[in-house]
Amino acid sequence: MGIWDAMVNGTFVPMQVVKGETVMKPWSQWNETEKKKAQYDSLAKNIVTSTLNMDEFFRVSQYNSAKEMWEILEVTREGTDDVKRARKHTLIQEYEFFRMQLEEETMADV
Repeated sequence: MGIWDAMVNGTFVPMQVVKGETVMKPWSQWNETEKKKAQYDSLAKNIVTSTLNMDEFFRVSQYNSAKEMWEILEVTREGTDDVKRARKHTLIQEYEFFRMQLEEETMADV
């Protein structure tokens, strides 16, 4: 569950309140639970990158968190689906136009 939390919510960063302001807790003050939670992002990044081909790996390797990597992959893949749908729609329209032209030519020959 911790790994998926890193994918959805981003890197865990322990916070503390200092003089009424919430700030990042210094690493030297992290307890074992906080250190473990922070490691989930690294584990998630390793899982994601180990499943990618080289092109996808280079596309996401510049990002610092598993969440950022996941979002880029999601957009890339959804964009690709959108392009496929748009191309399919265009081909259907071209086919319908061709069919209407063919029907008109057939009617003109009669």
